[in-house]
Amino acid sequence: MAIDPRPPAARPADAAPSATPRPRIGVPGIVFFIIAASAPLTVAAGGIPQSLAVTGVLGIPLLYLLIALLLAVFSAGYAAMSRHITGAGAFYAYAAHGIGRTAGVAAAFVALVSYNAMQVGIAGLFGATTADFLKARTGLDVPWWALVLAATALVGALGYRRVDVGMKVLAVLIVIESGTVLVFDIAQFGHAPQGVSLAPLSRHAATDGALGVALCCIFAAFMGFESAALYGEECKDPRRTIGRATYTAVALIGVFYAVTAWAMISGAGDGRAVRYAAAHGPDMMFTLGADSLGPLFSDLAQLFLITSLIAALLSFHNAVARYIRSLGREGVLPRGLGALHPRYGSPARGSLAQTAVTVGVTVLFALAGRDPVDDLFTWLTNLGALGVILLLLVTSVAVICYFARRGRGRGRTDEGRSGSRTEERRAIGRTDEGPWQRLIAPALSAVALAVIFYLALTNFSVQLGVGPGNPLRWILPCLVLVAAVLGTAWARYLRVARPDAYAAIGTCATDDTP
Repeated sequence: MAIDPRPPAARPADAAPSATPRPRIGVPGIVFFIIAASAPLTVAAGGIPQSLAVTGVLGIPLLYLLIALLLAVFSAGYAAMSRHITGAGAFYAYAAHGIGRTAGVAAAFVALVSYNAMQVGIAGLFGATTADFLKARTGLDVPWWALVLAATALVGALGYRRVDVGMKVLAVLIVIESGTVLVFDIAQFGHAPQGVSLAPLSRHAATDGALGVALCCIFAAFMGFESAALYGEECKDPRRTIGRATYTAVALIGVFYAVTAWAMISGAGDGRAVRYAAAHGPDMMFTLGADSLGPLFSDLAQLFLITSLIAALLSFHNAVARYIRSLGREGVLPRGLGALHPRYGSPARGSLAQTAVTVGVTVLFALAGRDPVDDLFTWLTNLGALGVILLLLVTSVAVICYFARRGRGRGRTDEGRSGSRTEERRAIGRTDEGPWQRLIAPALSAVALAVIFYLALTNFSVQLGVGPGNPLRWILPCLVLVAAVLGTAWARYLRVARPDAYAAIGTCATDDTP
């Protein structure tokens, strides 16, 4: 999955003056956070060439559209549940309310490991990419870890402040990198040496090659699409905003990446695109861009790749900070971590905790002399992507369980509750989701995600670039299992030793009790 584009009664009180942050974000703001996490320029420069070179699948554009369709199906249940659960816990809260409190804590631990891994891994890529860029353009030989620490300080400062400050920064960076990719796409369609063909969009092209590995590579490009629910408490209208933002982001990402892959294949030529990607690797976009748009474009694209990585770092940093905030507020983690900043209304302590993790892991890898891309980036982003796929699968099951339980509860309601249901309809606009949202869509997505998780696990050595006998092939996936086991054990401990904290799991996300 790695890509290398290098050249209620028990509710705890908050320590902060307010229990929830002020709503500041609408659909466009959340879409910016989601697209930033997926890093369009990083995918264009690294993900698409790697997918072509490693798998030999020419139908990469069609596979992007198919994965987007799968995630849209997943989003049907995900968005429906977001109308009832609007806290910042996302996977944690959904699993707690759908499957149970213990499953919720297990999901939370997996999420913390996965998102922190993605964040730190991307930081390693940023350090290596920026160091190479500076050395090539200025002759300065700056250690990669020093650049990572500088970027971590910048991202930490933005994450510490109000969410709309980071949102504005992301908006600028996303416009720049998306515009860069769009210009590249237009140029490749206009300079296609063998013409623009529909072959990359055909079923034959999509199935001719290592399809399982290709699906894993492409799925990784959508990482972060599910993060809308993390901003539920900061949305102006969370019951509608989260679903709309998720659908919008999935559609934009899927179509944009499919078009970019098609343009890149056209620019290289259908008959030689796979060989071209294997020969040039991460330089494929820059080489094609220089040929069609001149060397200045190549230089600017490499610079904007660096800013693209900053945007991705900020997006994942915000995700981790909100998970920590949610878990601290409910007593799963130390309650102090759940406090909001008295001035900014941000999960400031969660932000500081995530910053500390990035600094600590970066220093450890630097002292051990490990490579920032081959080791830090490749190991951790693959670990993070595997964990997120598992969480999506668990969430699909949680949606089914949640609405099944609500349906049984409503069947037993009396006339005294009819008034409250009417008020709820007015507040939400709709309470009784249809069978598509409650059962069919999450069931279909659960089956598809289980298949993708299996493919990701069985092809993990390919994603790492190591032999099947390499111990990393099992050590890294086992970290996801270890996180789930530790989360389960911690929930069991809370149930016995701190029943108030156990009872509060997931309660800050909704008026229901899990």
